[in-house]
Amino acid sequence: MIVPDPKVARTLLTRYATLRIAQAERETPYAARELADVMYTLCILMGTADVREAVAAADVLLEQAGAAQIPAQAAAQAGATEQGMSLVV
Repeated sequence: MIVPDPKVARTLLTRYATLRIAQAERETPYAARELADVMYTLCILMGTADVREAVAAADVLLEQAGAAQIPAQAAAQAGATEQGMSLVV
């Protein structure tokens, strides 16, 4: 199974939220088209047919990506400490 890039998912979620806010404040045809495009792309990226499902799936993806970074960062810090390098900058 192909896993979407968390950076792309985060960018799309940010754009989606921004456009939803813009449409709520003042509806414009341009923002409506952009929002439809972002919703479609987010659904395709996350493999869903509904934007609510896509947002939920993207949230899970980002949560998992964040959890995977924590052990990697801890291992890198432990390796630097073991080599006698200071972690204080």
